[in-house]
Amino acid sequence: MESTSLTIGWIGTGVMGKSMAKHLINKGYTLQVYNRTASKADELVSLGATFKTPVEIAKEADVLFMMLGFPQDVEAMALGENGVINHMKEGSYLIDCTTSSPGLAIKVDEAAKKRNIHSIDAPVSGGDVGA
Repeated sequence: MESTSLTIGWIGTGVMGKSMAKHLINKGYTLQVYNRTASKADELVSLGATFKTPVEIAKEADVLFMMLGFPQDVEAMALGENGVINHMKEGSYLIDCTTSSPGLAIKVDEAAKKRNIHSIDAPVSGGDVGA
């Protein structure tokens, strides 16, 4: 698949998320981004990303990355009342890069499978340099 044909969403554009999302933009991908503090996504928007709500991103993304602060943030964003899994397309991918818990990763995966969504637990570390 060509990079321009994928719709990629990124939720969580803090220090590590912003760096990782920027790598995708630099490789030619178009991103839809969200962060609780919208200004943390300004640099990505200036590079061509579009700022949208998590639900808007979930409805459109072929691949949705999350890079959040804490397990409770992941649970709310993925599984909450307006959780992204409830809005994602069948066959799309949810990739959680948050350092979380194995139990939560299983819970997210089980919810995703019920909607024919692929869930990948891919925690990262290393701060902004590693990202």
